[in-house]
Amino acid sequence: MPASKITEPLIMHALLRSLFVIVVFSALSVAAAAPTPRLPNVIVIFCDDLGYADIGPFGCKSYTTPHLDRMAREGRKFTNFHVSQAVCSASRTALLTGCYNNRVGIHGALGPGARHGIHANEMTMAEVFKQKGYATGMAGKWHLGHHPQFLPTRHGFDEYYGLPYSNDMWPHHPEAKKGSYPTLPLIENEKVIDADVTPADQPALTTDYTARAVKFIEKNKDRPFFFYLAHSMPHVPLFVSDKFKGKSGAGLFGDVIQEIDWSVGQVLDTLKKHKLDDNTLVIFTSDNGPWLSYGNHAGSAGPLREGKGTAWEGGTRVPCLMRWPGKFPANTSSDAMLMTIDLLPTFAKLIGAKLPDHKIDGLDVWPLLAGEKGAKNPHDAYWSYYAQNELQAVFSGDGRWKLQLPHTYRTLAVRAGGKDGAPARYENVKIEQPQLYNLQEDIGEKNDVAASNAAVVETLLKFAEQARAELGDSLTQRKGTGGREPGRLPEAQK
Repeated sequence: MPASKITEPLIMHALLRSLFVIVVFSALSVAAAAPTPRLPNVIVIFCDDLGYADIGPFGCKSYTTPHLDRMAREGRKFTNFHVSQAVCSASRTALLTGCYNNRVGIHGALGPGARHGIHANEMTMAEVFKQKGYATGMAGKWHLGHHPQFLPTRHGFDEYYGLPYSNDMWPHHPEAKKGSYPTLPLIENEKVIDADVTPADQPALTTDYTARAVKFIEKNKDRPFFFYLAHSMPHVPLFVSDKFKGKSGAGLFGDVIQEIDWSVGQVLDTLKKHKLDDNTLVIFTSDNGPWLSYGNHAGSAGPLREGKGTAWEGGTRVPCLMRWPGKFPANTSSDAMLMTIDLLPTFAKLIGAKLPDHKIDGLDVWPLLAGEKGAKNPHDAYWSYYAQNELQAVFSGDGRWKLQLPHTYRTLAVRAGGKDGAPARYENVKIEQPQLYNLQEDIGEKNDVAASNAAVVETLLKFAEQARAELGDSLTQRKGTGGREPGRLPEAQK
């Protein structure tokens, strides 16, 4: 056989082999060059004392909230969303740590005299995002401790601008005794930039916080970011900028809510401007229900019973909207039971970050947020504490049943709230025996059905015992085994 006949197949084989190598190498090169999908941005907007029925998507008719209406149309409304405790510091601690606040030693509302705050060992939501290289920022009310070691910049936030605690913790409080409060500081990162925030300064807060959020988004538009916008409003004393003063037709409270609505619009418009809409989860909610004693300067819990400072639905159930185009079904609503403690572990799972080594209480609820068919809440039960570690109520994980345990709560009863910034006085009422409510049929907690549902009561009482064993209960003089100490100033540790 001629040599040429022998070499032709060899040449063809070599050519095919070379072609194969080129194709494979090209494919690998293309794969290597393909951009890695960018991690999602997350923005949490947290209002102060906003009631369940204070915005249009949750039934408000007294004034309009077009931007929140838009957020509801383009996203999901959660009608059974709760905070862990209906008061400032406790609620914010639970949101940011994924823990019941009493697990990490924070109760009530920390004032200017507090010598403790969030412990350095606790992992905040911002620190979860920092694991994955996120830019993290915050504007607004912090309230997890105001000394430098407790401030946001020591707990995962790259930048901070706002008030260290509530805007009524100042010398201008009408009920404050002379000298009982120091001046109210405005802080940037860890520096006090205004040592005396006055009534002339507070009308700018909502606008200034919003400007910080917009600036942060624009600065970090090319990388993943997390921003926590914690409005000081509508906590009393109410203040609003001139651009919204008198515009709602529903008094000062309506003006304040319309400015918050405008703020949401500014955030959404900035995301759209920079083509970040489809990769950004925005959550809007509140730290607790309305402070009802302030009457026309307070919001409304709508069909819910009581308000801030109680374990009734009006205290812990808050309006919640979530928007993420393409990931959440638009213009939908969910009545699944959820709590702020679940957000941190859900975010961690979403971005592939690790949870802290210590125990947290929240669980991943992404299937519920995304509206996946057949999704169920992974909790057997939720616990509702108030005051100094009082276990006051227990929920079933599906949100159907709620057991109010014996405790004393504050109420206006049938009396009206105060007027124009002056509060009415509460009276105290004691629950003597456990009371059971079917929230799917009785959202207003009007009908105690404990007598006809003994098995449900027994089950929820067992969950209550788990809570007492884990976190304690001052009402039954129980000391739990799972609590951790807050951070303390060095002299406070002695």
